[in-house]
Amino acid sequence: MSARYLLDTNILSEAIKPQPSQAVTTRLTQHKAHLATASVVVHEILFGCLKIPPSKRRTAIQNYIVNSVLTSLPIFHYNKTAAIWHAEQRAHLTAQGKTPGFSDGQIAAIAKTNDLILVTRNVKDFDGFTDLRIENWFEK
Repeated sequence: MSARYLLDTNILSEAIKPQPSQAVTTRLTQHKAHLATASVVVHEILFGCLKIPPSKRRTAIQNYIVNSVLTSLPIFHYNKTAAIWHAEQRAHLTAQGKTPGFSDGQIAAIAKTNDLILVTRNVKDFDGFTDLRIENWFEK
């Protein structure tokens, strides 16, 4: 099966929380064969993990990233096509006085240029990006 959903950092990290959202875990299971993430998201989740002092929690998160995320999900990269779309969108949004986060723009570009639905809890971080399909799996 092919990827349909690009998971943002907050969706991937939800899966390893002590009490994850039932709505999110249900949809992760339901759409398992169609999930992917972005290299930018791998950076974000791993960077967040490595900021945690050495502990069992940090080890568990690292194991999840290395043994689950990196081995079971297709990972889409920020390439030339995504960079061009991102630059155009960033210029358009900046002209409107909006300043989306750079990483968020990269993630949006990867989703858009690969015809994927971006799954995130932080829908507002992606406001204004043209024709970007977004779902918030925390909502029922």
